[in-house]
Amino acid sequence: MTAEIAPWTGSRRLLRSLRDVMAGPGTPQQRLDQIATLIARDLVAEVCSIYVRRAGDILELFATEGLYQDAVHRTRLMVGEGLIGFIAAQAMPIALADAQAHPLFAYRPETGEESYSSLMGVPILRGGRVIGVLAVQNRTQRSYADEEVEILETIAMVLAELVAGGDVISPEEASVGQDLGALPQRLEGLSLSPGLARGTAILHRPRVTIDRMLSDDPAHESERVLEAVAAVHGQLDAILERPDLSDAGEHRDVLEAYRMFAHDRGWLRRIEEAVRTGLSAEAAVQRVQDDTRARMAQVSDTYLRERLLDFEDLTNRLLRNLTDDSFDDNIQLPHDTVLVARSLGPAELLNYDQTRLRAIVLEEGSTTAHATIVARALDVPMVGRVEGLLSRVETGDAVLVDGDNAVVYLRPSDDVHANFDAALDARGERLRSYRGLRDRPAITKDGVSVSLQLNAGLLAEMNHLYDTGAAGVGLFRTEIPFMVRAAYPDVATQTEFYRRVIQEADGLPVTFRTLDIGGDKVLPYIRAGEEANPAMGWRATRIALDRPAMLRHQLRALLMANDGGALSVMFPMIAQVAEFDAARRLLDMEVAYLRERGLPLPDDIRVGVMLEVPALAMQLATLLPRVDFVSIGSNDLVQFLFASDRGNPRLEGRYDPLSPAVLTFIAQISEACRAANMSLTVCGEMAGDPLAAMALIGIGIRELSMSPANIGPVKAMTLSLDLATMSSYLETLLTSSAPSIRSRLKAFAHDHGIVL
Repeated sequence: MTAEIAPWTGSRRLLRSLRDVMAGPGTPQQRLDQIATLIARDLVAEVCSIYVRRAGDILELFATEGLYQDAVHRTRLMVGEGLIGFIAAQAMPIALADAQAHPLFAYRPETGEESYSSLMGVPILRGGRVIGVLAVQNRTQRSYADEEVEILETIAMVLAELVAGGDVISPEEASVGQDLGALPQRLEGLSLSPGLARGTAILHRPRVTIDRMLSDDPAHESERVLEAVAAVHGQLDAILERPDLSDAGEHRDVLEAYRMFAHDRGWLRRIEEAVRTGLSAEAAVQRVQDDTRARMAQVSDTYLRERLLDFEDLTNRLLRNLTDDSFDDNIQLPHDTVLVARSLGPAELLNYDQTRLRAIVLEEGSTTAHATIVARALDVPMVGRVEGLLSRVETGDAVLVDGDNAVVYLRPSDDVHANFDAALDARGERLRSYRGLRDRPAITKDGVSVSLQLNAGLLAEMNHLYDTGAAGVGLFRTEIPFMVRAAYPDVATQTEFYRRVIQEADGLPVTFRTLDIGGDKVLPYIRAGEEANPAMGWRATRIALDRPAMLRHQLRALLMANDGGALSVMFPMIAQVAEFDAARRLLDMEVAYLRERGLPLPDDIRVGVMLEVPALAMQLATLLPRVDFVSIGSNDLVQFLFASDRGNPRLEGRYDPLSPAVLTFIAQISEACRAANMSLTVCGEMAGDPLAAMALIGIGIRELSMSPANIGPVKAMTLSLDLATMSSYLETLLTSSAPSIRSRLKAFAHDHGIVL
């Protein structure tokens, strides 16, 4: 390619020509052929090829200018095969001066492409899905400019409308994978918010129809974008000013952080660049949205995926403003709505009438996304990561959602309905029976008292102290309020938040865990970089000791919030006693700081440690004289004991917490604490599983902290347990060589009438 093109002028001229071809006569194949010729001519390329994605993830050459015509409909590549397949698999453009030297180059002799050196290719995207690939080639080794890649991406977006809606492939093939649409289906995903619900599927935000793709007046389109962005800002401000959200705690933090993305200059710049290529304002926004969806499919970093979801929410709002496709803040829903979406932003969730919303099912989503945090606070069951969800469900479908087990039933049969009804009835009966236990102390049949406490991280969860009759909050995860903010909260903000938590506890004890960030819990304003083993990397107290000012500010806020009361604070992810000593010194410095200034302090300060790293258990003789209490974090402890990443699906079920190794290890810790007259609590999944809790009580644990939904079941188990008999039996199992004693414990519970 030797001629230079005026990037945006040439792009607009070509787009006008493409528009005429797409609107003109001829079959879809004839129009594709004309388009390939036009692109090659205007971009001064010897070759232009259009590949269409067919059933079975096959990329078929549908049209070409420059390659042998006999190759059309004969040349096929799998997604991921060759450079064309790589573009489709990664949903990203490539530009190579010497394509044949690239290790991924796949030569097809029927194409006659051996004489072409350089290659530029882009994915053809629609709705975030790759439906084809557009590529140009040149004989000379040419370095394509960024502007040329941008132009080809814009052309691909326009071409996507013809490929997707112009009968390029038969309707029968296009519907492959959707033939089961009317049949009952069972879908599995990821539990984001627990609970059972049934209702009618309502598709969230159907794709906005864009009637005008191209424009000859970029200045006018840019002005339209700015006006729409201003309208979005106003809508978000209006949501924040709603009376029902004025005192909503984390809701407000989430929305404030989310609103900041609407001012992101990079996002707005990409829209502006798309407008300059000749797209209308709405088409430019749609293109940025498609790019964002494609990027989400490639991003594994949890924080980045969640922020990309926020940008998709914003582009949806922007599109509706540009196309006058309004979205009422008070959407009228069926009384039993199950909201179905690819993704969901926190502001979008709060747009819906909460009295009619029964559950949410997402194709995307994560446990720490903003919308998930809001859903949990609202007690709405949510299942995410349901693959292929939007291609399987239609508005009006009957849906059953099991948020406890991350299962969704679409168009369920009468038998499934009946079984689900039975599950709902049984769950309702269990909840009623658990509420009846609310005021009963958790005491075994032979008179041993067990303290059942609550895990929490949101203000909204503090209400469960009274719903469940919990003895207090055994673990308050302070990192969640940090995660939903766009900037580090200052001391005054933290103090006010902790004070409200204490007020909500109304005299019951609360144990605050200092920031446990890092690993899969990322703050937007602290980036640790890539780590090979993030769970064992720079996280929790390790970060705090490297950033002592951050920990000191949090400790100062906790001390000030507990004016005249009692403060219990524990440090997580401690591997050595020296780390605890260093963290304790920072607390002592803050106590001295406040005392010197005559500021009030708590009447009693209890300092503890979360035991998650096995190495710390080897130092108990040195540790216990220094602390006031110990909490076992069973989730991390088990994964470290077995060197087994609990987030790796390949290892799921391979190691059981109810193994002799785990229970023996915890029993040794329990014995050491009992000998030192030290308070010991177990937090995490083990504490909330009635069967595991039974085993923990059997080896000497007397304090358990768990999620609100687990307190009722664990209390029912405790009340039905004869501890002496169970402990004697358990002692015989701990010497077993079996990898798990779960089945034997279940059998024991069944034989002895223990409620599980």
